[in-house]
Amino acid sequence: MFRKLMLLGVSIAPFLFSAQEAASAPQPKVAIIPSVGYAWRLAKTPSGITNDTKNYIKGLKNGIDVSVGTYYLLNGNGAIGLKYSGYFASSDGRLTVQDNNGQNVSGFVSTKDNISFIGASYMFSNFKEDTKHKLFYDISLGVITYTTKTGNVKGTGSNVGAEINLAYQYALNDHVFIGPKLGLTGGSLSKMKYNGTTINFGDDEREGLTRLSLSAAATFRF
Repeated sequence: MFRKLMLLGVSIAPFLFSAQEAASAPQPKVAIIPSVGYAWRLAKTPSGITNDTKNYIKGLKNGIDVSVGTYYLLNGNGAIGLKYSGYFASSDGRLTVQDNNGQNVSGFVSTKDNISFIGASYMFSNFKEDTKHKLFYDISLGVITYTTKTGNVKGTGSNVGAEINLAYQYALNDHVFIGPKLGLTGGSLSKMKYNGTTINFGDDEREGLTRLSLSAAATFRF
């Protein structure tokens, strides 16, 4: 599904914004776009688990989302640059597992999760148009990394990832715009390292990292 959205975005993006000639006055060449908001991981919660476990997982499926993109503004409405985004979540709870003897053992755990994405980005915008209402659309491809830590156990993994964003902004002046941004970051892991030991996941056990985010974004043009 995410790949289909990426392909759709690439195909329609050139038609979202009509090409504009640069104004007679010199136009800014650099745009920096930071954002902060909230995100929700879209991976399904396993079935047949206890309420304690379900609440623990629920705490890890929503968290803070931050990002920053730096772009060089090309002639017309295109721009190229680099994009970083990060997701931060934590959860505390009591989990019950079976030990080597088949006995149920429960204990209190605390987990901190971080999902990071960094990659090359292409953006379309109407930043150069003479309007207070600004729109931009970006698409990025790069590396997505997942880090999770519970007690003294640390898990890490990385893979190819992608991100798309669509935003509306209001121009405070020619150089500063603000407004809401909707984003989708995608990726999954087929293996991870836990304290240096590699664990391979089955096709139905891949770690899903896809998340939907809603943020407040600002654009600074120089």
